[in-house]
Amino acid sequence: MRAVVYRESGDASVLEVVEREAARPGPGEVRVRIVRAGVNPTDWKFRAGGMGELAFPEIVPGQDGAGVVDAVGPDVSGVAVGDRVWTMLTQHQRPGGTAQEQVVVPVERVTALPGSASYDVGASLGVPAVTAHRALTTSEDGPDRLAPGAMDAMTVLVAGGAGAVGNAAIQLARWAGATVVATVSSAEKAALATAAGAHHVVNYREGDVVEAVKGLAPDGVDLVVEVAPAQNLRDDLRVIKPRGTIAIYANNGGDEVTLSVRETFSTNARFQWVLLYTVGSEALRAAADDITAALRDGAFGVGEAHGLPLHHYPLERTADAHTAVEDGAVGKVLLDVSEE
Repeated sequence: MRAVVYRESGDASVLEVVEREAARPGPGEVRVRIVRAGVNPTDWKFRAGGMGELAFPEIVPGQDGAGVVDAVGPDVSGVAVGDRVWTMLTQHQRPGGTAQEQVVVPVERVTALPGSASYDVGASLGVPAVTAHRALTTSEDGPDRLAPGAMDAMTVLVAGGAGAVGNAAIQLARWAGATVVATVSSAEKAALATAAGAHHVVNYREGDVVEAVKGLAPDGVDLVVEVAPAQNLRDDLRVIKPRGTIAIYANNGGDEVTLSVRETFSTNARFQWVLLYTVGSEALRAAADDITAALRDGAFGVGEAHGLPLHHYPLERTADAHTAVEDGAVGKVLLDVSEE
């Protein structure tokens, strides 16, 4: 089988395609023939050394993918050969990710992919959708699970509504009944956030964001899904409701934040930091189940019609795919790994 590997940190040139024998699944594991793989910012950041030294002598990148189970190890139940599945955290604490034709993963990291959902959708779920689910389910006065009606009467502000996590947050919050306000930086991105399901879109380059959000939500927003705290946190505090939550999942725009203690006290709000790799198994399973329910309801999709343009690369061009993500490609970058 073909696999993409790297053995040292560096730019995308350290990636190479190799041929190797497919591994056999051990106890509690399954092997998935990957049809489509997702590329996320964490993939190039790990490869570039931004997350520290390499954890293994050789690494196959890729946390997310979708395909078909082609082998099952001992002590596995609920999953059978031939099942269509999507994966999450495939490479976490393991050397083998989804940028290869066959990957062995713990059974708890695969979830059934409904027949109505494409492999493109399945490969786009793991990091973005699970992160979005976690951000939406940590509020004091909000739900810990998502389903139709779970967020009725809530208003959610999604910063960066044209990004992959922002897109997922919009779709999941809309499915759960929330009123969704998204911020964007251009008319083109406004169109994408609207296609994802945002009720209101604010271009932060065309006026006062706080004034615009307060005009849409005079009583404040219940939850902020935040991608750029260094730039936005002071504004978030001015629009958040008492006991609201600001869920922070990235550091776009800088690493340092300065807050006024008095100003922050007055909100009675919580800051929820969201790092997918340490959220815990129960939260991951809840997210996988709820996201799959949204798929079955036809409430989650990818592509232009859903506000997330797709960019396909063959496995041999994984380096180009990594570079595209690193350069800020708008939409979702996918690897075409094997035939459907």
